[in-house]
This record gives sequence, structure tokens and C-alpha cells, in this order.
Amino acid sequence: MSAMTVSRPVGGGRRGGRVVVYAVLTALAVIWLVPLAWAVATSLKPDAETTIAPVSWRATTETFDAYRTLLQKGDILHWWFNSFITASLITAGTVFTASLAGFGFSRVRFRGSAALQWLVLAGLLIPFQALIVPLFVELSSVGLADSYWGIVLPQIASPIAVLVFKRAFDSVPAELEESALVDGASLWLIYRRIWMPLSRSTTAAVAIFTFVLAWNAFLWPFVITSAGNLFTVPVGLATVNASYGALYAQVMALAVLGAVPLLVVFLLFQRQIVQGIANTGLKG
Repeated sequence: MSAMTVSRPVGGGRRGGRVVVYAVLTALAVIWLVPLAWAVATSLKPDAETTIAPVSWRATTETFDAYRTLLQKGDILHWWFNSFITASLITAGTVFTASLAGFGFSRVRFRGSAALQWLVLAGLLIPFQALIVPLFVELSSVGLADSYWGIVLPQIASPIAVLVFKRAFDSVPAELEESALVDGASLWLIYRRIWMPLSRSTTAAVAIFTFVLAWNAFLWPFVITSAGNLFTVPVGLATVNASYGALYAQVMALAVLGAVPLLVVFLLFQRQIVQGIANTGLKG
């Protein structure tokens, strides 16, 4: 009696796994989009309809009065400028210092390297909130409170960026460095002309994530600045109630306007973000 064989559809389990993954991603996308859609819907309502019950997604008449008021009478354009300046400086400083440190840990052999790497790792365990008071005292003592540099300098140090660059540099073939050294290239030239160009996707990913985090930073800019002309978008959003009263349409309009630059950055550089994550191994 011959044994019966049961044929199973090839790829059935794989297709089922894809369906589950797409379903989970769709659910997460909806969860992320609902608050954004609610903010946009509320910003288009007249102020009198933002607090009525029962809650409704649509207003009797959509209006752009909240946006018009913010752009004409508010400081959103100045807050945009402050956020762009500080986020750009933080991004440039983080990429430069983290890539140099990552290159040193990856390619330069020196006494104490392991201890310094552990010190960088320890930086991941210390919450930034625990450093606010000493940082504020230190920067105030040197006259950097209420200044762009007061906002920027403490946010440049990024242990995770150092580790990401080190991992990216570890994957570059050592033969390239050896050939450059034989040709008389210095370590600085090797870093600038070989390692950084070969790590463009990693640099782009670190830069974009740093820019987004710096743009959204609230606590430190709120602590170090008291002058209204230095407020960033998140700090300005926290003060909008004091400026305009409890006008929820304007609050939501400001939140939408504050998020627009980040959405533009993500749409323009999403390919670099994905490539950077893949190359650094952060995807898991």
C-alpha cells in the first residue's frame, strides 16, 4: 500500500503572514492619522463650535479664521524661524561630533577606547531631565541663557548617534583604510573622503531623525528661554492659551502649522530614512 502524500500550497503561510503584517500596519496608520485628522477638523471650526456637545467631526461652516489669525497676529512665522535655526544647528553639530566619535571608536586603536565606549553607553541610561538643573546653572553662569547657543549646545551630545555611526563604520572594509594609509592619507582625510561618503544613508537617517527630535523638543527650550523672541514652535504652542485665551481652533491650527515642516521633511527624505535604518541594522 503506497503512502499518500498531501500537497500543501506553496507560499500560503507567507501570504498569510503578509496579510497580518499589512493589517497591523494599517491599524497603526489609522491610529496615527485619527488625531491628526481631528486636529485639522477642529482647526477649521468656528471657535464657538469647538466645545459644543455632542462632539462632531464637521462644523456647520468650515472656516480658515484660526489660520488667518495666527498668520496675521501671531508669532508662528518667528517660531518657525527659531525652530529651523536651532534644529539645523543641532543636526549639524550632532552629525559632526557623533560621526567623529564613531570613527574614532571604530577605526582608531587607543588606550581607554573600551572605557570611553562604556561611558557613551552609560549616557543612554541617564534621562535628560536629570541634567536640566546643572545644565541650566552652567549655561546661565557663562551667559548662554536666552540664546540660540543655549538651546543648541546641550542637545548636540547624542550617544545613540555615536553608536549608529560606529556600527556603520564597522561595516566598511578595512582594506580601504589600509590602502589610503599606504598612499599617505591622514586619518582626517580618510574620515572625510572615504568613510563619510560611504555612509551617506546613515548620515541622512541620523540627520533627519535628529532634526525631527530637535524640532519637537519642548522641555529644554522652555527652561532655557524666557524671551518671547526665542520661542520655538513647541514652546510657542504651550503659550498660545495665554496669548489668545482658550481658543481651541487656534491651538489646533498652530499644532497643524507646526507639524507641516516635519511632514515635508519626511515626504522628501523618506527613502533616505528607510535606507539609513536598514544599513545601520536598527530595523531589528
